[in-house]
Amino acid sequence: MRNPLSDKIVNIQPSGIRKFFDIVNEMKDAISLGVGEPDFDTPWRIREEGIYSLERGRTFYTSNAGLKELKEEIANYLERKIHVSYDPSSEIIVTVGGSEGIDIAMRAMLNPGDEVLIPQPSYVSYLPCAVLADGVPVVIPLQEKNQFKLTREELEAKITDQTKILVLPFPNNPTGSIMTKEDLEPIAEAVVEHDLFVISDEIYSELTYGRDHVSISSFPGMRERTIVINGFSKGFAMTGWRLGYACGPAPIIEQMLKIHQYAIMCAPTNSQYAAVEGLRNCEDEVQEMRKAYNQRRRYLLHEFQRMGLQCFEPEGAFYMFPSIQEFGMTSEEFATRFLEEEKVAAVPGTAFGDCGEGFLRISYAYSLDDLKVAIGRLENFITKLRNQKKA
Repeated sequence: MRNPLSDKIVNIQPSGIRKFFDIVNEMKDAISLGVGEPDFDTPWRIREEGIYSLERGRTFYTSNAGLKELKEEIANYLERKIHVSYDPSSEIIVTVGGSEGIDIAMRAMLNPGDEVLIPQPSYVSYLPCAVLADGVPVVIPLQEKNQFKLTREELEAKITDQTKILVLPFPNNPTGSIMTKEDLEPIAEAVVEHDLFVISDEIYSELTYGRDHVSISSFPGMRERTIVINGFSKGFAMTGWRLGYACGPAPIIEQMLKIHQYAIMCAPTNSQYAAVEGLRNCEDEVQEMRKAYNQRRRYLLHEFQRMGLQCFEPEGAFYMFPSIQEFGMTSEEFATRFLEEEKVAAVPGTAFGDCGEGFLRISYAYSLDDLKVAIGRLENFITKLRNQKKA
């Protein structure tokens, strides 16, 4: 019998995030700090609209690109938030989560051999999506000394004649790093100079602390070069509703729509109606969630400092990326022992790229009560490790 499997798929590694999540689900009294899922319920107005849409029998397909009302609200939202205007009829597509947007953007834009620059540590889907689209992923290792921000020098060092797309993963998962206006200006200049395109993953744009999110699409010459990926999972606590969107130049969106049309048909209808309500009337709830995340962020920073655990201050998303290099273990070893000995799941930094070695991703999308218990166990664990080193 011939091999039924694609070599390309077989050679793609499964997500390193799910491994620890699956183990902790079978472990009694365990605490998971490993999954990037808000612990808040979806705001009631959104849930109510979802229920209402089902009661009204809105169980039909929408247009492939999404509900007209939703695309109009997305355009209004982006005009307010990132000060970029998009035509709802030709420059916005509603997707099944932000992840689908990343996938179909790469498939619509890449020819075999085109290079995709992927700063890491970063979300696990970028590299396999590039491979699946017959692109060549080129990793740009980010550095803790730069707060895991991409610099122009790092970008320029990886650009070749085959480079086509730069993935811009900010606010960043797993580090919590952001890119300010001052950080983005030289990146935008380099992108224009080298005639590149950008896939800007802005799914955490609602979750920045102390400053507003800035999109690279708002810079001169960048709107026509950028696909903005966003969605409702993180800022609106709508993970299971599976709803995202992509915005960009009409010629690219048109080709993305063809892939979406044949593979998906349309995003879930009741999720789309619910999202319209979220964009229109749930700003206050989003702000309240952000305040709660910020409180947790400050708590963890204080506790890490008190324990002497090195960690730069993240300004976005809901993750901390502390260094565990002092303990002389790999990230995988540290995370495995932490789970086995203290029943707390965190994700090794290497799940997000090789340059994540020596770090651990800790999510604070959990209640303060759970965080306090987990931090107590972390302190027990690292105290034991430090005592072992002294012995």
